[in-house]
Amino acid sequence: MRFERINLSDTSSEVYLEAYIADPIKDYTRKTMLVIPGGGYAEVCSDREGEPIALAFLAKGYNAFVLHYTVDKVHPFPTQLIEAAEAIKYIKENAEKYGVNKDEVFVVGFSAGGHLAACTGILWKHPAIYESISMTYGYNKPTGVILMYPVISPKHHGFSFNNLLCKSEPTESELATVSLDELVDADSSPAFILHTSNDEVVNVKNSLCLANAYTEAGLKYELHIYPDAPHGVALGNRITAIGVPKYDNPAIAKWIDASTYWMDNL
Repeated sequence: MRFERINLSDTSSEVYLEAYIADPIKDYTRKTMLVIPGGGYAEVCSDREGEPIALAFLAKGYNAFVLHYTVDKVHPFPTQLIEAAEAIKYIKENAEKYGVNKDEVFVVGFSAGGHLAACTGILWKHPAIYESISMTYGYNKPTGVILMYPVISPKHHGFSFNNLLCKSEPTESELATVSLDELVDADSSPAFILHTSNDEVVNVKNSLCLANAYTEAGLKYELHIYPDAPHGVALGNRITAIGVPKYDNPAIAKWIDASTYWMDNL
């Protein structure tokens, strides 16, 4: 395996990809997983929702890239969406170098990173992307998105959107531009969604309202709601448990296998 750091911005050292690339195997082409850690759009929690996730998917036959994106009210949305699109473009343009299929690029995101991951699949047509990046229309659309306890709607979560929009009190019209359950359309990427019913930070209604929007749009999705685990369960095993017993949950830990099966059968 080799590791690389790829800068995505000419102006910020904080925006970059970490690449986890397996040694090539004859006659085997890997898929790609773009990993977007959470952190409430205030930080990037790559210690639990970055490298451990990348390594888990590496073992499942994926090469993985962890995205470090703009946070902490430095630049408002759609900056982060543009950065994610730039990451997908980079991966596809370098598919041969990294031994991956450019037509099988998936995105997994956690909490606020789940919002950004969902944005890549729902808002891939956003005009600001194409104003900032020279590429073919739709080149940045992921094959599918995996959303782990995602932030979706300002109706069911608050502070992440304040950070994303760089405002303590965003207007209704500003919030409408990032309320993903209201923006799903027939062109949105398929989604695998996981949440816990007693999530104390990001209410499970976020995932439920997104699943309802996918249903109304006639889109493919898979939804898992587990009864008891705190926010930020990550891998659901001892690797990311950080001494919190409820983070080590054998049932939830199966999400890596379940999501891999889902992606293989889209």
